[in-house]
Amino acid sequence: MQLSREVKEVEEVKEVKEKSLRNAPVRTYADLLVYKQGYELALAISKLTRSFPRQEQYELGRQIRRSSRSVAANIVEGWTKRTSTAEFKRHLVIASGEAAETKFWLDLAADEGFAARNACEQLKAEYSKLGMMLHNLWKEWRKI
Repeated sequence: MQLSREVKEVEEVKEVKEKSLRNAPVRTYADLLVYKQGYELALAISKLTRSFPRQEQYELGRQIRRSSRSVAANIVEGWTKRTSTAEFKRHLVIASGEAAETKFWLDLAADEGFAARNACEQLKAEYSKLGMMLHNLWKEWRKI
């Protein structure tokens, strides 16, 4: 069981690295695959929270939407400050933290019965991949 989990993790890392490779020059933040992924995940979270009970749409739903949207927003903000490597990387670290926070809220939503566990687990896996993509961009920024 442990070996199959490790093989799966290695395959996911390979997938993220392949996904992180650019197909075209990066001219705007919208050209970054990590931004596209963050944006798509924010949309998926927004859709998921629409099914929460009314009170939780304002409580838990607001928190999870805020953290998920903050991932892509921090990539955009960092991009505008990319002439400073330190500033750009700082925003990537913030985006990574927001992705981790989103995973926490997904656990809470599943454990409290507001969202299907399999949907939350799937989104958490995508946020883990996004975190790896952010880390790869952080490491490789000046090589791009």
